[in-house]
Amino acid sequence: MYLATSIWDPLAERDSLAKIGGDMANRRIGLEQEFFLVETSGLPSVRADEFLGVCREATGKHGSGPACFAPEFVKGLVEVSTPPVWSLAELEREYLMNLRLALGAARSLGLRLYPLGTYPLSFEPAPRDDLDYRVQVSTVGPERFVHAGRCAGTHLHLELAEGTVDPASGISAGAPERARAEALGLHNLATALDPALILLTRSCPFYEGRSTGLSPRTVHYRGAAVFGWEGVYTRLPWAGALLPYADDVEQLVRQQFDRYEAWLAAMDRAGVERRYFAEAGGDILRPAWNPVRLNRQGTVELRGMDSNYPDITLTAAELVIAAAERVRRENLSVIPDDGVRAFEADGNMLRVPGFGHLSSTLLHHAVAGDVDDPEISNYLDSILEFAGKDGRLAALRRHRRSTGVYPTTEAVILERYGSGVGSVSEEDGLRLVLETCDELETQVFDLHREDEPKTAEVSGN
Repeated sequence: MYLATSIWDPLAERDSLAKIGGDMANRRIGLEQEFFLVETSGLPSVRADEFLGVCREATGKHGSGPACFAPEFVKGLVEVSTPPVWSLAELEREYLMNLRLALGAARSLGLRLYPLGTYPLSFEPAPRDDLDYRVQVSTVGPERFVHAGRCAGTHLHLELAEGTVDPASGISAGAPERARAEALGLHNLATALDPALILLTRSCPFYEGRSTGLSPRTVHYRGAAVFGWEGVYTRLPWAGALLPYADDVEQLVRQQFDRYEAWLAAMDRAGVERRYFAEAGGDILRPAWNPVRLNRQGTVELRGMDSNYPDITLTAAELVIAAAERVRRENLSVIPDDGVRAFEADGNMLRVPGFGHLSSTLLHHAVAGDVDDPEISNYLDSILEFAGKDGRLAALRRHRRSTGVYPTTEAVILERYGSGVGSVSEEDGLRLVLETCDELETQVFDLHREDEPKTAEVSGN
């Protein structure tokens, strides 16, 4: 995602943002989503380069930048992203427009886009030979890093004030105090939201042909030794786990240096020469695959969500954006508190669950609990109450009131393909893949048609 370059005139967008109020009018947002490429049979494809070539040609014809379609480290995954935008409405419009283009490119090659966090059946990813990925594979270990090629996530970016993020130090010492405080607040807010986003975006329950009752992408990508979750970063938690809240900006900066030094030490133990990391563009922010991180493009990046259907993805994005906008608008300090179990707005403070409770009880319930688990549901209720009642959040609230649970893609799949622990046959797995591809296409085109009147209205302002 390249937030340094916008394809819009900021002044033209500010007029429509005046209705929103607050500091969000000065900050942009962006979304990146990873997709599996599959053949029309539903089997995994390795034709990402062909697909991206068609996308590059099409983006030239449609006037959109080619950076919105990017490769991943394996040839069966691709990333579709938005350019940086000023509002949720623009995010939805660009997201759906680029997905429509991507679906057309895939269809022209006899391919489909599979949108969920894990592919349900066993397969062996085909890695690229980039230096950056070779360093990661050698440091983490190929037997662990292979999980990364079997997982697809969604990343949301919240822009910070220009010049706040510094790849040499994390947070620039020369940034104004207000900008540094904003970075600290959004980092801590994003940390507090992590279990909620895991729960809301739980997608495919199957991984390598089996269902364990856990959220497989979180387990196999993030990992966690304390819970016995074997994943990419189980033995390197400072590089891939949720890091603690920062008490102040200085502690947030120390986290960046501590992680950097720990990564270099891990390279040394693995026998990987440090110069390769430098040649691959390594800096203090590079060895960060955590669910919440500072991005060198000047954002707080939330990376803990499963890839999912557009409606789920946009709902989760709206929840984050609305919560961040309120924190900014009301200039709230985000305060971790071991005595609270949910979000509590208190004057000029937003009290959030302490990290011990967040990273143990709430995280475990989000990954391993049921959708009607009161521990995680009450926490999510409080976030929804804090974020607001408009748009997709109103629909989410109605579903919760009428059914008593929060909806997940995973729950719908388990109703059709069996609940609890078990396996999925190849026939059922391929049927699931193709049904999911169909649903993606239906949602993209239905949501785009719903958005057309709003798009025309904005364009006419």
